[in-house]
Amino acid sequence: MARRAFWSGAVTLGLAMNVGTTLLGQDQPPAPAARKAPASRSGPVPRTAEGRPDFQGRWTNTTYTPFERPDEFATKEFFTVEEAQAYAKKRYDQLLAQPQDAIHYDDAIWVSEPSGAKGLSSLRTSLVVEPKNGKLPPMNAEGRRRTEELAAARKKTDQFASAQSRPLAERCIMWPHEGPPMLPAGYFPNLEIVQSPGQVAVLQEITHNARVIPVDAGSHIAASIRQYGGNSRAHWDGDTLVVESTNFNNLTQFRGASEKMVVIERFTMVDADNINYEFTVTDPATWDIPWKAEVPLKRTPDPVFEYACHEGNYGMQNILRAKRVEEAKARGGTQ
Repeated sequence: MARRAFWSGAVTLGLAMNVGTTLLGQDQPPAPAARKAPASRSGPVPRTAEGRPDFQGRWTNTTYTPFERPDEFATKEFFTVEEAQAYAKKRYDQLLAQPQDAIHYDDAIWVSEPSGAKGLSSLRTSLVVEPKNGKLPPMNAEGRRRTEELAAARKKTDQFASAQSRPLAERCIMWPHEGPPMLPAGYFPNLEIVQSPGQVAVLQEITHNARVIPVDAGSHIAASIRQYGGNSRAHWDGDTLVVESTNFNNLTQFRGASEKMVVIERFTMVDADNINYEFTVTDPATWDIPWKAEVPLKRTPDPVFEYACHEGNYGMQNILRAKRVEEAKARGGTQ
């Protein structure tokens, strides 16, 4: 079964806001004393025949937790439960408040497909945990210069000349959340993990790209080879799977990063139904210091459907067709 919905960068919302059923427990506000490790709520960590944590199954990272900490919570690292419920309700109300003059599909319907409540994935006020202010470090001079040059180059390019002129997401090549590092998708934020002793594969529903990660496979590929998703190599650090990704190309530009970006991901099973996924991004060509985020993964009963992006990409055809019609009219002809 395939499904396809048109992408909008402004759509970051989903189903309801039952915080109590979606908090995972590992990010409770710290008590006056040292914070204790969370108690398992859903059984022990499953193991493979080799004794490694078994990550296999379907997972979701759906959340209303903002990527960066909102200014209104500038000095607050954690919500109270009451604040979390109020914030989730606010986000849900925004979803339902689509203006009447927004003449297109009803976001409250098509973004609300996953089962269960969306809520917040923890009591944190942001997915970014370092720096401690919950925001990305300021872009350095080299990063700003590169960003300005790219913006100037885009202004000189006909963005409707061909499919190759359109953004990667519109072309069904890669969406910004896919990573590495992985972030919640605006809708259908589900993924499936398949594992063997020498490889771990992660299949994200959007845009249905399968990322195969070799484990204990030696060095990265040659530095001259650059890829949209970089090149990943994994190893075990106790019960944590650590994945290092390098060799990005200059087209991905994750959060403004350069091709020099290095991503370190850590997958740690909290219990049978929860994975603590954290990542650190280092790119001296963009930021003077590394930054870190945590995105809890929760096991889901939802299937991972085929996201038939190319097959349903009528928007691309219509955008280019409309531009050709405009050009023909400007020449005094028809199309």
